[in-house]
Amino acid sequence: MEMETEYCFRHKHILGLENLSTDDISFILQTAESFREISTRPIKKVPILRGKTIINLFFEPSTRTRLSFEIAAKRMSADTFNISASTSSATKGETLVDTALNLQAMNPDAIIIRHSHSGSPHLLTKHINASIINAGDGFHEHPSQGLLDLMTVKQKKGKIEGLKIAIIGDISHSRVAHSNIIGFSKMGAQVYVSGPATLLPPGIEQLGAKACRSIEEAVTDADVVMALRIQKERQLDPLIPSLREYANFFGVTNKLLEKSKPDAIVMHPGPMNRGIEIDPAIADGPRSVILEQVTNGVAVRMALLYLILGGSEQ
Repeated sequence: MEMETEYCFRHKHILGLENLSTDDISFILQTAESFREISTRPIKKVPILRGKTIINLFFEPSTRTRLSFEIAAKRMSADTFNISASTSSATKGETLVDTALNLQAMNPDAIIIRHSHSGSPHLLTKHINASIINAGDGFHEHPSQGLLDLMTVKQKKGKIEGLKIAIIGDISHSRVAHSNIIGFSKMGAQVYVSGPATLLPPGIEQLGAKACRSIEEAVTDADVVMALRIQKERQLDPLIPSLREYANFFGVTNKLLEKSKPDAIVMHPGPMNRGIEIDPAIADGPRSVILEQVTNGVAVRMALLYLILGGSEQ
C-alpha cells in the first residue's frame, strides 16, 4: 500500500484495531520495521523518548506483553514503572478510576493497561490526560499483539492482502483472536476460524471472519495457521470435555498442516500449552515463527510509544 509522504499519525490512544484505518496500520508497521534494527545493535538504546514517563498498569498476569512494553520504552530512553494488581491499592478496595487519577497526579505521559474487564482502557481515557495503550482488556482486544502478528506475516509472506489466515482454538474468550480478525480483514486477508462449538461466539462473521464447521476446512490451503490456547481463567464453566479430547480433535499437528499450503507458517500468541493446542514438534519446527512474533513485539511497541508520544512530529 502506497503511503503519502505527508501522512501523520494523529491518535493519542491505542485502544483497538477497530479504531485504526488501513493507513494507520500500514504506517505503524512501517515505523516498527524501522525500529526493529535497533534491537540488533551492540548498544540497544536511542534517546528519542528521553524524559517521558510510562507506567505499566497490569491487573492480569503477563510475561511477554509487560516485558516487551518495558524493553520498548527503555530502548527509547523513557522512564518506566511497573504496577501489578497484587501491589496496587486495588487490593484495598480502590477503584480503577481512582488508581488512574492518582497516577495522573504524578504526570505520566502514557499508561499501558491490561485488565480483565472489557472497556477498561476506554474508561480511563474519559478521566485522565495521559495517553492510554490497551495491553488486553477482557474479551475485547489486544491491539499490539494483532499488530505484531500482522508485521510477522508481512515479513514472511511479503504481503497480507489475499492471504488465507486460519485461527484455531478458543475464539470466544480470545482478545488476540478478535484483534487479529479485525486487523487481517482490514488489510485484505481472508480469516477462517474453527474450534469447539462451545468456543465459537455467535456473530463472529460480523468481525470479518468465516466460522468453519471443521478444523480441516479452516486449514485447507491456508497461508498462516494460528493456534490459540484454551483460556480456562475466563471460563465460568468447563466448555470442553477434557484437554486430551481437545488435543485429539483441535490440536495443530503435522497431519493437520498437510492440508495447508506447503509454505504455510505457524503462529501462536503465547503462552503455549504444548501437546494441547499445538504439537511440540510444530512449535519448534521450521514452519514456526513464534519466537519471531516475540521479537517483532518489541519493535511494534516501540513504534506505538513513539507515535502516540509525539514522535511523528519530531
